[in-house]
Amino acid sequence: MRGTGLPLVTPFSDDESIDEGALRELVAWVTDAGVDFIVPCGSNSEAALLTPEERTRVVEVVADETDLPVLAGTGHPGLHQTREQTAAAAEAGADAALVVTPFYHQHDQAAMADYYRDVADASAIPIYLYSVPKYTDTVLQPETVGELASHPNIAGIKDSSGSLEALQRTISRTDDADFDVLVGSGSIFAAGLEYGAAGGVLAMANVVPDLASEVYARQQAGDIAGARELNQSLVELNRAVTAGHGVPGLKAAMRHRGQPAGRTRRPFTPVDADAEETLASLVDGALDDART
Repeated sequence: MRGTGLPLVTPFSDDESIDEGALRELVAWVTDAGVDFIVPCGSNSEAALLTPEERTRVVEVVADETDLPVLAGTGHPGLHQTREQTAAAAEAGADAALVVTPFYHQHDQAAMADYYRDVADASAIPIYLYSVPKYTDTVLQPETVGELASHPNIAGIKDSSGSLEALQRTISRTDDADFDVLVGSGSIFAAGLEYGAAGGVLAMANVVPDLASEVYARQQAGDIAGARELNQSLVELNRAVTAGHGVPGLKAAMRHRGQPAGRTRRPFTPVDADAEETLASLVDGALDDART
């Protein structure tokens, strides 16, 4: 996977069921906005709050609605569940699987490496590693990633550490392999591309898929300064919809753009009116900056 990826939110109706009509609308919108691939059932998709059957259905809907590559989140705490979810995603039309580090229980680097090899050995589609310490309290170390990069069915990693140092170390340890390092933090997207990342999977792209895609386009065209400048204009919005207000804020910002993001699933609760106003201002500001 290369370019701008989008960890698509899952829109829920008032009864918290999946709103498939809204999901199709969102897929069409982000596809038309120029993203390069779509990531259903990731952290921002509230995947941990979906049943395995719901996750498979979400992947099926997304794959049916777009011709873009689909990188489906399939990770569970255990090997058996992850293998089953990955097989189901492949059957539903996913092109590759994004597998988060095993969570809840703590595991050392050797155990996680064995886990990923076993998942990849059994998978009909390529596997992408996913390190997101914010949610799992687990870091997939660059040395471990370097070891796994030689596996023929492990194709890359989404690094959501937010650390440029960790990203650079991972890139240097996988440089000789056919392996895609994807930036998982919108605030360092342009910088990560400069250091050799293949692309990114960015929460903020749910709100501004056009602008997130433009950062990558500028960088690829050699406009490094322009990519940096545009990325800088998105930093506050990115922070607000990730560290600041999380998925409820992300969906509120999407609704401000007129998109059917739907409600969140409990125990998430909607952001308050003040937060909605702040998010709306940040969205408008980012769009205005891009036009000038």
